Amino acid sequence: MNERETAVRITVLTVPDCPNAPVVRERLQTALAGRAVPVDLVEVSGEASAARWGMAGSPTVLIDGEDPFAAAGTRPSVSCRLYRQADGTTDGAPGVADLRRALAQAGLPEAAGEEYCEADILDPLGRAGRGRRAPADRGLRAVHQTVLLHFADAGTAPAPGVLDPVAAPYGRTARDVLAELAAEDFLTLDEQGWIQAAYPFSATPTPHRVRIDSGTRAWSMCAIDALGIPAMLGRDVVISSADPVTGEPVTVIRTTSR
Repeated sequence: MNERETAVRITVLTVPDCPNAPVVRERLQTALAGRAVPVDLVEVSGEASAARWGMAGSPTVLIDGEDPFAAAGTRPSVSCRLYRQADGTTDGAPGVADLRRALAQAGLPEAAGEEYCEADILDPLGRAGRGRRAPADRGLRAVHQTVLLHFADAGTAPAPGVLDPVAAPYGRTARDVLAELAAEDFLTLDEQGWIQAAYPFSATPTPHRVRIDSGTRAWSMCAIDALGIPAMLGRDVVISSADPVTGEPVTVIRTTSR
C-alpha cells in the first residue's frame, strides 16, 4: 500500500437523506479505482455546522480538508449544490474526471496500469454528449424511458414486473439493464439493486414534492431537478419545498407554453 494513499483524506459532507449522496460515493469509488483511500461520510445539519465543516451545499467533497470545487467567495450552505460538468450541463455531484483531477492535484498517484485519455476527461461516463438520454441499444433507452414515464404517471419507481417485458426483447433481464444504466449514471440503485432514483425523480421522500397537472405526486432529487420536470414532460407542475435555512414552506408553480 502506498503511504501517500493513506495520507490523503476524503470527506463527503451531506445533509440528511441527500439524494445525491449515493451518486457522489459511487463516482468517488470509480475515480479511486481500487486505491486504498478511506472516505469519511459526515451528515451536516444547520448553517452553523455547515460553516464549521466548510460545506458549500450538499454534497460537498473535501480532499485533505479543502473543497477543490468551491468558487471564490462561496458561502457555507445546507442547500442543494450544483456542479458544472465538462459538457456544460450541471449535475448534483462532481463528475468522475473532475474527481480524478482533484485527487491527482492532492498528490494521489494514479492506479497501477490505469491511463486516462482526453475522451475520459471530456466524457467520463461515456455518454458522448447525450446528457441523460440513454443509448438505444441493449434495451437501455427502452427501460430508462419506461422508468421515467412510470415516475411521471404513478409517482413511484416501477416494479420488476413492469420492466422485465421491456427488457425481454433485447434478451436481457430488467436487473441487468438497470445495473448498466446505473454504471453509466442514468439512475441510481439501492443495495438490493433496485431503483433509488432516476434523474430527476427520487423513489424515496425528499424535501421537494412535485404535483404534476395529471394529479400525480412525485419526489424530485433536488430543487433544481424539480424545476426541470415541467420542461422534460411538457406538463404544468406545482413544486412544494422549503427554505433550507429557515424551513419556511416554498411553493413554485411552473407552467409550459402549449
